[in-house]
Amino acid sequence: MSSVSRELAHLSDEALVALAARSEHSALAELYDRYGRPAYGLALRVVRDESLAEDAVQEAFLTVWRTAARFVPEKGKASTWILTLVHRRAVDVVRREQRRRADSLEQAPEPGGGGADEEAWLRLQRERVQAALKQLPDQQREALELAYYGGFTQSELAERLGQPIGTIKSRMFTGLTRLRELLGDAALETAWTPTT
Repeated sequence: MSSVSRELAHLSDEALVALAARSEHSALAELYDRYGRPAYGLALRVVRDESLAEDAVQEAFLTVWRTAARFVPEKGKASTWILTLVHRRAVDVVRREQRRRADSLEQAPEPGGGGADEEAWLRLQRERVQAALKQLPDQQREALELAYYGGFTQSELAERLGQPIGTIKSRMFTGLTRLRELLGDAALETAWTPTT
């Protein structure tokens, strides 16, 4: 095994992906040795939880294993492909956790005294924010929704949307300013606070 891994250490990332496509476990292990640490760092920045970051990386490398045959070297570097898969899995993990938390909140017993009133008020505020969002131009709404609901940073949005970071910042600033006008400062701060 060690002689195999020494041989694989000299192969390109693309060659390792090709070997993984032929079910060579040692090729996947070599790719993990090369990209496991940066993949974990990337996932941790997205999910902000060590255990969830590990889950995202594991899911991403399983996807590498299952889809290696579909990788096309002419379209990009293997390292970029792998880290893109990691980022996607991390975002999926964030969304899954948000849904899980929302589901557990909905199933939780209502606290005594005023709980129903507060829940109704919060639901009304959320509806007001969503209605106000619909009044924004598409690009501003997209940037705000991806940032607050998708958990993307401004630099991740710039990369994802293919725009300069200054453009993303401007869209978000202008969009938030318009939301404040539509909702009033107090309502916006209450209803538009991202969950931690």
